[in-house]
Amino acid sequence: MANTHYERLSFLDSTFLAMEDRNAHFHVAGVMKFAPGGLRAEDGSVDIDRVKAHIESKLHRIPRYRQVLDWIPLEEHPVWVDDAYFDIDYHVRRATLTDERNDVELQRLTGTIFSQKLDRFRPLWEVWIVDGFEDDSVAMITKVHHCMIDGMAGVDLMKELLAPFPITEVEPIEPYEPRPSPSKTELLADEAVRRAAMPFQAVRSFRHLSNSISGLVGEVDTRLRAMGKALGAGWLKNASQTPLNARIGPNREFKWMKVDLDEAKSVKNAFGGTINDVVISTVAGAVRKYLLAHDVGVDHLDFRVMAPVSVRSDTDQSLGNQVAMWLLDLPIELSTPRQRYTQIAAETVELKETNQALGASLLVQATSWTPSTILTSAMRLAGTNVRPFNMTVTNVPGPQIPIYFLDAMLEVQYPMVPLWTNHGVGIALFSYKGEIAWGVVADSDSVTDLDRFMDYLDEAFRELVQAAKPKPARKPAAKKPAATKKAAAKTPAAKKTTPKPKAAAKTPAAKKTTPKPKAAAKTPAAKKTSAAGEKKPAARRTAAASKKPATRKPAANPTPSQKP
Repeated sequence: MANTHYERLSFLDSTFLAMEDRNAHFHVAGVMKFAPGGLRAEDGSVDIDRVKAHIESKLHRIPRYRQVLDWIPLEEHPVWVDDAYFDIDYHVRRATLTDERNDVELQRLTGTIFSQKLDRFRPLWEVWIVDGFEDDSVAMITKVHHCMIDGMAGVDLMKELLAPFPITEVEPIEPYEPRPSPSKTELLADEAVRRAAMPFQAVRSFRHLSNSISGLVGEVDTRLRAMGKALGAGWLKNASQTPLNARIGPNREFKWMKVDLDEAKSVKNAFGGTINDVVISTVAGAVRKYLLAHDVGVDHLDFRVMAPVSVRSDTDQSLGNQVAMWLLDLPIELSTPRQRYTQIAAETVELKETNQALGASLLVQATSWTPSTILTSAMRLAGTNVRPFNMTVTNVPGPQIPIYFLDAMLEVQYPMVPLWTNHGVGIALFSYKGEIAWGVVADSDSVTDLDRFMDYLDEAFRELVQAAKPKPARKPAAKKPAATKKAAAKTPAAKKTTPKPKAAAKTPAAKKTTPKPKAAAKTPAAKKTSAAGEKKPAARRTAAASKKPATRKPAANPTPSQKP
């Protein structure tokens, strides 16, 4: 085996292969749009040969891009071996827009390319150069299997092809000499030796642990607690069934949008937290709107998102996946953006304090002994019956300065994530040059209204930004109208006092007293009492007049008329 070479896939990398089936494809992708005028030949067409040469000149720095999968017999664990028949023309392709010749057609083309599985008998990546735009711009669609690379390493790989300045000269292509691959018999024999050595490795690890156990008591406790928190976060129970979690098919639809990075920062500056809290809160608002529009009650739903978190150290530049997974409960039952944001920010703080990313990573390591045949069966069975989360949401920070592919400046990049079984929508974000680009992938068979979901995403973000705007200037303005209302309320009271003269003019009230002469007309009874009888009616009128002083004069007139 001295002259042969191969590399075992890690447990997590092999898991991405095991979960793949005819409908669930585990490749990641992205769409990069470049400014008009770049990547052109002398005749004005896209210089595809120059593009291929530039990519191939970098492949000696990323050897995984010239390796293919092989499998250890019996165990069927995957390994990487050099591709003896590597052909750059197969991996770098060209497409031309002919219909709308704009972003709408580019989105449709991207969805079609993303729907196709990568060929496992070739290196697991493709690059498509797209021209034909009305504005003379150029796009690049990249597609790489998830088992090759994670999001953080993807940013490092992009540095090989992109630069912070225009490049006019292509580097020479270094000769490629594939290393010999082991035979199946050699792979099986080597695996038997590796497994035989595992007990001795465990003993050596135990001795090392015993020598340093005094300093690791706290660390062991921390790791055990982290694993417990990770298990209790929801991995062992199903999330709720929603219209976004139907059985998916093989076809994909892709849409995108952009938001201003400074607006997202204004939210986290006003409420505290991080840009990732802004992203998750926006998704929560959009999911709430979407489910309510589909007549789904949200008060008691358990809707979770999985957010990949890098556990790669700053000095680690190796390929392969080094990610853990956070599970976050979306508070879609809360009606206001501020309430949702506050709860999500508190939840992410708890995830960090309890080291759930570390716990999830340790759980992956703890199960790495699982034979691949068992793993593949378990993953496919779990994919149809287990749903610990409803959606994937990943946010990858990018450079905030202009970067170039050869002489073409990158304008925007929209990332794409694979859809897990029974996941109708996946969301990925990439920040670049003051903007956050959202890429949203949907299963076109189970989610037929992706445009509506995109509208809800935009609305939810705008509502969050509006809620974060300061409102101190409005408070004094609210007090002034209240003061004028009180002053206005006093003037009607003053008007109520002025009508008192009208009470004097209310002669009808006096007329009401005038009918009493009718009673006084009963003079026979009055005359029997002589003058003393006349004074008593006058006393009654005086009593009435004391209640209404203005009626005194009319009441005094009838007295002379009674004397004749």
